[in-house]
Amino acid sequence: MNIRTRLTLLFVLLVASIMLLFTVSVYYLYDQFRQQEFEQRLEEKAFTTVRLREDVGEVPQADLPVMVNEQVTVYNAKGIVLYNQGNQRPHFPVTPSFLSKITLHHPQYSRFGDLEAVGVRHLNSRGDVLLIVASGNDRYGLTKLDRLREILFSGWLLSLVIVGIAGYLFATDALRPVAELIGQVNAISATNIHERLRVGRQRDELADLASTFNDLLSRLEEAFVLQKSFVSHASHELRTPLTVMMGQIEVTRLLARSTDEYESAFDGLLDEVKSMIRLVNGLLELARASSDAVMLNHQPLRIDELLWQAQSQVTHTKPDYQIDIDFDNLPNQEEELVILGEESLLQTAFQNLMENGCKYSADERVSVRISFESGYVQLTFADQGYGIPEADLPHIFEPFYRSETTMTVKGHGIGLALTKRIIELHRGLIRVESTVGKGTKFWITLPIPYRSEKLPETTYSSDEHAQTEATN
Repeated sequence: MNIRTRLTLLFVLLVASIMLLFTVSVYYLYDQFRQQEFEQRLEEKAFTTVRLREDVGEVPQADLPVMVNEQVTVYNAKGIVLYNQGNQRPHFPVTPSFLSKITLHHPQYSRFGDLEAVGVRHLNSRGDVLLIVASGNDRYGLTKLDRLREILFSGWLLSLVIVGIAGYLFATDALRPVAELIGQVNAISATNIHERLRVGRQRDELADLASTFNDLLSRLEEAFVLQKSFVSHASHELRTPLTVMMGQIEVTRLLARSTDEYESAFDGLLDEVKSMIRLVNGLLELARASSDAVMLNHQPLRIDELLWQAQSQVTHTKPDYQIDIDFDNLPNQEEELVILGEESLLQTAFQNLMENGCKYSADERVSVRISFESGYVQLTFADQGYGIPEADLPHIFEPFYRSETTMTVKGHGIGLALTKRIIELHRGLIRVESTVGKGTKFWITLPIPYRSEKLPETTYSSDEHAQTEATN
């Protein structure tokens, strides 16, 4: 069942229930009004009859209004019939319990089929208690009640038909923007992912839905463009060493070479293979860091030990690199040194920043500073290197992006994109400041679970999140 049919049925059911409740209420209230009116007429008939009998001695039938099957019976206090006006045999069965319930100020009402009766209590001039029971058939009132029931029921059925048609038209009009959105969504594909949804009504839930979907399309378009760029750059980076390797092999095979020449050719091939291995490892790490965060195994880690291990790994492969690690302040409790994270990923992020700082500095030196604040730890990586041009800062988080000033330095442009993703997976923040010719400084902020407080918003702005240095 589609939404239009469901809305129509719900609308008809709701309105039908309300109208049915209304018609039943009208019928019930009118029936109560008719009963009260006829009960009042019976009381008046009873009192009029007994007073005329007391005053005149007889009841002139021609002077009183006559009801269908009317009958007035007068009883004494013991329930003995003193007077009966109408047929000799009462149409309405009067029981002793009915008579016993009649009081002076509380008349009794009863109904038997179409006959209705009212019993009243009266004191005559001699002080005797009389019980008068007046009964009759309210044929005209019941006929009007039956007619009202027919009108209400017919009107209710006719209203159901009208409400059904109106509900269908209402549902069609309400869902027309949805149908238009469906048509626009179906028209969007990979070739025109830049298109966006348009809504005629700008201030309703569908407009909010379209805006949310447009935001989703923007994120998908960005991811799609980045994916295409990533594949293009990755293919180029992989093709370059393969082309060099193939060229060296072909040149080497043209002529017979000496042992030294073959060794030199093999050394060149080995360098290209190592470069490819580094590229592939970087791609694997980037793919791992881009996976769902719930797949990562977060464990308690000491931030100072991570930095020392990262320093050891970098200096082991590059003995000439100088990495200084200092504490600006030490926490009062050892638990404040502990963060939750993936050890291998955090070491990779710290190694990338250390290697970049040394690689892009003439003195091959980088300094790391650790400071602790309430609920978070801040790491500072500073170098006195070449610096990054201001125009390149917004793009340096993009995979394979490299500044023109660093094209002469070996690298693939993956390191900082990987670093940023790792920091984000650990609910951290990263920013960079750089001046050409004076150096670059990175700030990384990570939360400490020992004091789970919110990171200071004043430390990093949204623009600063997009600013990081060019990668290896």
